[in-house]
Amino acid sequence: MKKKNIAIIAHVDHGKTTLVDKLLRCSGTFRDNEEVQERVMDSNDIERERGITILAKTTAINYKDYRINILDTPGHADFGGEVERIMNMVDGVLLVVDAYEGTMPQTKFVLKKAMEAKVKPIVVVNKIDKPSARPKEVIDEVMDLFIELGADIDELDFPIIYASAINGTCSKSADLSTQEPDMTKILDMIIENVPDPKVEDGALQFQPALLDYNDFVGRIGIGLVKRGSIKVNQMVTCVRIDGSIKQFRVAKIYGFLGLKRIEISEASAGDIIAIAGLSDISVGETICDIGYEEALPLLHIDEPTLQMNFGVNSSPFCGMEGKLVTARKIEERLMKETEKDVSLRVVQADNETWTVSGRGELHLGILIENMRREGYEVQVSKPQVIYKEIDGVKCEPFEELQIECPEESVGNVIEQLGTRGAIMDNMTNINGLVRLVYTIPSRGLIGFTTDFMTLTKGYGVINHTFKEYRPCEAVDIGERKLGVLVSMENGKSTAYALGQLEDRGIMFIEPGEDIYEGMIVGEHSRENDLAVNVVKGKNLTNTRSAGKDHTVVLKRPRLITLEYALDYINSDELVEVTPSHIRLRKKILNTEQRKKFDSRKDNN
Repeated sequence: MKKKNIAIIAHVDHGKTTLVDKLLRCSGTFRDNEEVQERVMDSNDIERERGITILAKTTAINYKDYRINILDTPGHADFGGEVERIMNMVDGVLLVVDAYEGTMPQTKFVLKKAMEAKVKPIVVVNKIDKPSARPKEVIDEVMDLFIELGADIDELDFPIIYASAINGTCSKSADLSTQEPDMTKILDMIIENVPDPKVEDGALQFQPALLDYNDFVGRIGIGLVKRGSIKVNQMVTCVRIDGSIKQFRVAKIYGFLGLKRIEISEASAGDIIAIAGLSDISVGETICDIGYEEALPLLHIDEPTLQMNFGVNSSPFCGMEGKLVTARKIEERLMKETEKDVSLRVVQADNETWTVSGRGELHLGILIENMRREGYEVQVSKPQVIYKEIDGVKCEPFEELQIECPEESVGNVIEQLGTRGAIMDNMTNINGLVRLVYTIPSRGLIGFTTDFMTLTKGYGVINHTFKEYRPCEAVDIGERKLGVLVSMENGKSTAYALGQLEDRGIMFIEPGEDIYEGMIVGEHSRENDLAVNVVKGKNLTNTRSAGKDHTVVLKRPRLITLEYALDYINSDELVEVTPSHIRLRKKILNTEQRKKFDSRKDNN
């Protein structure tokens, strides 16, 4: 059977996974009576809830005389390293672009990686059924993007197809009335335009570009067989990144078809497979025949740009909700994550704290959310950017930031970004929405999303991608301006106490919640922190009965999500994460000790 290897690339939420979904259905991969949920490739619960792809997924379909291997790539900037490595495994890409939003920061990032790898692009203008669709302008934007990225005449002659992935329709015309009710046009276009895998005769060469892990076979390397063939139980050589050599026996080989990873006995050049047998196989190493050790060029792995401390939960509520709370269990879980995530670094800071470095807030936030759901309790610190010394100069990461917001909130957004060291590159107006493009230090983005949503009343759209390391900006960014309300007592919060404090700020808790000393219960309306008593009850005397008073009507408290909490906290605060609660707290819980520490800090 002939082979075609393609990746689907796009900005987050432009419809990659839905498109893969419909291609699988159209090709007859599922039985007629097989029950299949929507967005089948997003297998992880968090992926399904958030509607984003976090991990690259491999699938394959049989169409006509071809086995088409498809890689569904992540669309978020924090997982961009996987996109770059996947380009070494494929010969063509489907570049999916939203028919209204057009080209976005991540569209530029993924297309740049595809062009560097010299793979053939097919442009899919998706969501053509949107009333606000503007396909002609979007194609012009895509053309401009190709030119900006240095495309030659041949590369500008890219095939275009217009689709509505959600409806499972497509056509070669932008006219909505010409849409055909299946995806065969896209599959035919792949066969016509994507080159066959470049197959060489000779000894085996296989390079893992992605990692997976399971408890039965350990670490699994996923990649393309570049040359030769490989069989189960064959003795092979692994050429390490440092040039050293290790021999091992191939324990398992997996191929892909539909949603299933299937065991196969042999694979040959051009196949995308997964192999197990070497416990510490790593991305970029080369698997060769014994005696023919010839390493392929190393694959680039994105360096982490952000770090935070993960620690054992030290609050009075430790162990009340989670089952996995000890330092040993947390360390095991973090080390297990590094087995399949090559962009993650874990270093022990002390007996009960680890410094975890990743590609961004979402990258680390998803790890925390997974651990919480698995029954772990951890406390995490404010994210900090990772500085580098380049040619003797201290440098920090910068990102390209793209914002869309209503005209009435533009002034406030520009003012806020000015205080965070951002430099405006471009400003355009599309249908009453203003699109701003900035270059901003990564630390200027920490905590910005929360402010941005408030400034735009939830109507703003924000996207950012890592750009480069530059010399540090001499601008003070990062700490929250407003203070917080901190509990000075242990107990259960009361409606009476919360009612008395409402004019002091915005509460994060409701009546009847368990509270401990040092826990943050609200946001102060001023810049200083305030110790408050939220467990105080009303004094009842024999001259006044409890039933005489009016019912206390409280404002709804602010909802605290994990992302909001990580954005919100200052450097003297922590987020306590348990299976059923996300709490904010001070590092020093005791009120008197905290006051002494703060006064010493102010005097210095």
